[in-house]
Amino acid sequence: MTRTTQAVRFDQYGDRGVLYVADVPTPEPGPGPGEVVVEVRAAGINPFDATIRSGVIRHLFPVDFPSGQGSDLAGVVVAVGAEVGQLGVGDEVLGWTPAAGAHATHLAVMAERLVAKPPRVSWEAAGSLHMVGATAYAAARAVAARPGETVAVSAAAGGVGSFLVQLLTHRGVRVLGIASTDNAEWLEKHGVIPVPYGDGLRERLEQAAGAGGIDAFIDLYGPEYLDLAVALGIKPDRIQTTVAMERAAEIGARTDGRHSATAREILVELVDLVASGAVEIPIAATYPLDRVADAFAELEQRHTHGKIVLLP
Repeated sequence: MTRTTQAVRFDQYGDRGVLYVADVPTPEPGPGPGEVVVEVRAAGINPFDATIRSGVIRHLFPVDFPSGQGSDLAGVVVAVGAEVGQLGVGDEVLGWTPAAGAHATHLAVMAERLVAKPPRVSWEAAGSLHMVGATAYAAARAVAARPGETVAVSAAAGGVGSFLVQLLTHRGVRVLGIASTDNAEWLEKHGVIPVPYGDGLRERLEQAAGAGGIDAFIDLYGPEYLDLAVALGIKPDRIQTTVAMERAAEIGARTDGRHSATAREILVELVDLVASGAVEIPIAATYPLDRVADAFAELEQRHTHGKIVLLP
């Protein structure tokens, strides 16, 4: 391994301008059991990364400065610690780390948070799978979506939304995907009924749903969609949001997050779905590590279709 590694860092809370790339000592497997070092080939960026960095939820997720960033990763194992099990040097893997730091060229990570990367899964998809996959899995489970039911999803063509709508249709759920008209073709291609957002959305949803109505609503965008779900007559325990926590508490909606779906067996299931072609992960853009601020600038537009990925 190289003696130093490059890693994204920030020394204070703020916007993307506080990000920089630093040369830091290359990590080694810790003295305890079960840790490996991965040479990172791809690492997804997520809105949660920006939220942590901004400091708006520092009371829940404080960081120590200088802080790293990123949780999703895919790469090649280059060093193995004690009691790792089946992983070895040269293995291609994907997974996640709870300790922000995946936006780097090398990362020490517990082997239990990694699974084998199938050859049919691209590095870009592998490096951005865990966050969107676990979030989508938790959201679908929260509303107990069943085959034959109709579920509406806001931000249906975004990073999580793209995965979620495919997961639902794969399970036999009828999905109404709320997105821009630019994404209608992709949604239709993947078995989703596209519903353009904007004025008159409630009426368009009711028309698309038909006489059976909408059984559940998954919001990936903001509190206005929770109000819409209530107006549509959906029971609060079948409304789920990943972003509008305060409004959810007020109406009794669910807020199940990815942390409830981080089990290794769930990650294996999600990887198998991608490897089989049942679910694809659209890649909106890729950036080198030293353009991390540009990657977040694109993310902040909130209209990207699919994932934005760093390629260290």
